Amino acid sequence: MDSQYETKKNDPNAIMPYGESSGDEHVGEVRGMGGDIVSKEPEAQNGHAKFHRLGWKRLTVVLIVEAIALGSLSLPGAFATLGMVPAVILSVSMGLTCIYTAHVIGQTKLKHPEIAHYADAGRVMFGRWGYEIISFMFVLQLIFIVGSHVLTGTIMWGTITDNGNGTCSLVFGVVSAIILFLLAIPPSFAEVAILGYIDFVSICAAILITMIATGIRSSNQEGGLSAVPWSCWPKEDLSLAEGFIAVSNIVFAYSFAMCQFSFMDEMHTPSDYKKSIVALGLIEICIYTITGGVVYAFVGPEVKSPALLSAGPTLAKVAFGIALPVIFISGSINTVVVSRYLIERIWPNSVVRYVNTPKGWMVWLSFDAGITIIAWVIAEAIPFFSDLLAICSALFISGFSFYFPALMYLKITRNDAKSIGMKYLLDAVNILCFIIGLIILGVGTYAAIQDIMDRYDRGEVSQPYSCAPVA
Repeated sequence: MDSQYETKKNDPNAIMPYGESSGDEHVGEVRGMGGDIVSKEPEAQNGHAKFHRLGWKRLTVVLIVEAIALGSLSLPGAFATLGMVPAVILSVSMGLTCIYTAHVIGQTKLKHPEIAHYADAGRVMFGRWGYEIISFMFVLQLIFIVGSHVLTGTIMWGTITDNGNGTCSLVFGVVSAIILFLLAIPPSFAEVAILGYIDFVSICAAILITMIATGIRSSNQEGGLSAVPWSCWPKEDLSLAEGFIAVSNIVFAYSFAMCQFSFMDEMHTPSDYKKSIVALGLIEICIYTITGGVVYAFVGPEVKSPALLSAGPTLAKVAFGIALPVIFISGSINTVVVSRYLIERIWPNSVVRYVNTPKGWMVWLSFDAGITIIAWVIAEAIPFFSDLLAICSALFISGFSFYFPALMYLKITRNDAKSIGMKYLLDAVNILCFIIGLIILGVGTYAAIQDIMDRYDRGEVSQPYSCAPVA
């Protein structure tokens, strides 16, 4: 990388990495977020320092916050559908694949320091139209994810309070949205990382309680654990749609790549990203595979989703209470990412984006509130929101995690291979990642749409803005 940076220094039109100079800037100017030039005003200087405090350890924590949420407790259901052997193989292989595609994203960021968010990579690869299309995908998916955490919070409050003794579920949704807004107030990912430690302890504790509780319940039943009818292979009469929804649940659990550019843009040493993605990937593989396999083995094909509902009414309340931080901290970080992106796009050369002036804070709080309100409205207004989120995930995450990184390799980093043999090997790996992305795009979208149709046929689609308990 040093030789590449020297070349950039000799190019007066190149955008330099953080804190480096080509020697041609005007006196009184420095390069800020995304490699652009900002004033040496105190607000800009302080803002630049504020948004470049992230080291690899905190990056790992932030990635954990973004990646590992209560959805990990839906994986036992996927194991029940696919069977123990295929699910374990899929869980481990998808984890390793996503570590590699995250590495490609990191290499792309190092080669193009001006990429501050995923949409900027679209501009590098495809020009303006690529930037606008990926920008739309990026913003919509993040807002939908915030909406999904609103609904998860609603389910959590309903479970803990026995549906509030008749309290309208919309109240729980509003409470969840307010908490998500408050936790999204810190604009720096280094600050979010502090909450991330609480988040990680929360999800680990919830998973442990679920595994212990389901294990005890199964041990106390007639026949004990040996009577649990789990299977190594997929269940009988498994349809393509049902099977691929289970596959999608596992694939999407590893989809942390969407925010990686945004997080790396705040690192003081971006080249340290490798430590973070390997640590995260291995942690995810362990948590997802052990949680899915153990809880499925304890409960069997009747496991509920999320699995903590299989722990019994009392312990389900305890587990949901302990999981409360992860529901809201993991949701709020998506608000921070999309707000940062929109503000940096609208005010690219203003200190407003550093959120260290009265105007900056006013803009920041307005965007946070607006995004949270939009997410709440969408989540409550669309009766089949969860299925719509699955469709968007199939359409968008298939790109963010698989075929876009493959295209980044082919268009940007392919010539960095150390030998011809390695280049051909990586060519094959990235073509495979591209094909995986297209399969998820096509079959995943079909499966999600089919699931909506089946739910309508069974009368399971709720009414918009309903006070009925959310299931």
